[in-house]
Amino acid sequence: MTAGAASSEAPAVLVEEHRTVRLLRLNRPERRNALDLDDRIAFLEQLRRAADDPGCRAVVLTGAGAVFSAGGDIRSMSPDPEVAHRRLQLVNEIARHMVTTATPIVSAVEGGAFGLGLSLACASDLVVAGSSARFVASFAKIGLVADTGLFYTLPRRVGAGRARELMLTARTVSAQEAHRIGLVDAVVEDGSAVEQALAMAQELAAASPAATAGLKRILAQDDQSLEAVLAAEEQVQVELLAGPDFEEGRAAFLGRRRPVFPSTNRT
Repeated sequence: MTAGAASSEAPAVLVEEHRTVRLLRLNRPERRNALDLDDRIAFLEQLRRAADDPGCRAVVLTGAGAVFSAGGDIRSMSPDPEVAHRRLQLVNEIARHMVTTATPIVSAVEGGAFGLGLSLACASDLVVAGSSARFVASFAKIGLVADTGLFYTLPRRVGAGRARELMLTARTVSAQEAHRIGLVDAVVEDGSAVEQALAMAQELAAASPAATAGLKRILAQDDQSLEAVLAAEEQVQVELLAGPDFEEGRAAFLGRRRPVFPSTNRT
């Protein structure tokens, strides 16, 4: 097990290897995994390490203790514009990385995801929640607007109208409602979210890295008009048809076997 650097004695992020899946566990349980500046730096570093490692085919994100993440550490927030810009630049880069990285990310939420925690969950590709987990876009409760890309990711999960309502009211959403409205992808028994997320991530890890990367590239592009999406589909598909993943996928299909895709083929 390795860990990211942090300002306090305990590492900010715990790292576990599960074959081709890397588990990143936010490790500030004493403050419900609320992240300060140094925690954000450590988390971004671990995300980048996972993306740069060809042996890591998928990532699972969770939190130590009872809560996935309570958001940003309010005690460390500063009205100093220079400090505030630095904090926001870090979470912007975290959101940008999670949405655009070729490596799929599954969040396992136990207890709850609030504020920044909700943003991290929404920036993931898939979200698994324990049955008693709660979700709150809690920024307005302390006089702030949502950040870490939530204005981008939340509408893509629940629709523009629902996202507006959740951010304006900062109301609590149960795991069951979250599943119904598309905020999470699966609800499981409390205590089993990580196990289920790891199983889902193993399936993603076995898929074509190039196809997964292409899919994420199309979903993340700024222009989502019909013509832009059609053009992107054409470009990515032509690249994939000429690549080794399709060659292996076609051979496996014709040979009636499970494909074994190369681990380093990402677009």
